[in-house]
Amino acid sequence: MIDDIVGKLLVATPTVGEGFFHDSIVLLCQHDDEGSMGLVLNKPQPINVFEVFNDMGLFADERKKAIAQMKFEEKIVYEAGPVDAYRGFVLHEIDKTYDSTMRVSADFNLTTSKDILELTAAGKGPKKFLLLLGYAGWEAGQLEDELMQNDWLLANPTQDMIFNTPAEHMWSMAARSIGFERGQLSSQVGHA
Repeated sequence: MIDDIVGKLLVATPTVGEGFFHDSIVLLCQHDDEGSMGLVLNKPQPINVFEVFNDMGLFADERKKAIAQMKFEEKIVYEAGPVDAYRGFVLHEIDKTYDSTMRVSADFNLTTSKDILELTAAGKGPKKFLLLLGYAGWEAGQLEDELMQNDWLLANPTQDMIFNTPAEHMWSMAARSIGFERGQLSSQVGHA
């Protein structure tokens, strides 16, 4: 098993192909002898955070709903993977913990409990966050095999990259952070 990769970004290379993971940036949240779990961070869905909060009935009155609409209408929800597409995750700064918060790295927490959504809708949750649906999963040894086949490069995430970079620029930013440009990568598998 490859150690110390939890909290790293998996940067998809051309060998991944044209499917769901094409040009993906995945934050690896869990990796052990049983398998791995990560969240794709750059696949926007045609829904915003306000719509999710409104569908969940998180607003007590019309005034709070109007304030939240102004605040969250431009904040996009992301498709984080092909597994369990309706399961929600909130990736956020480490300022607070909630009912089911997991530390991903020194800069990021991951929460799956409803309390973070309620508090965020009320303006009391994390200031920096991404709302993600679904996740990416690998069986034991599968991710190691993909890394050995050069399907993924490893990069270190920053809060600026994760919370402030538009989805369409995230792959380029992550690749540049480890010294690569798109033209330098080939879809041919090989090892130096």
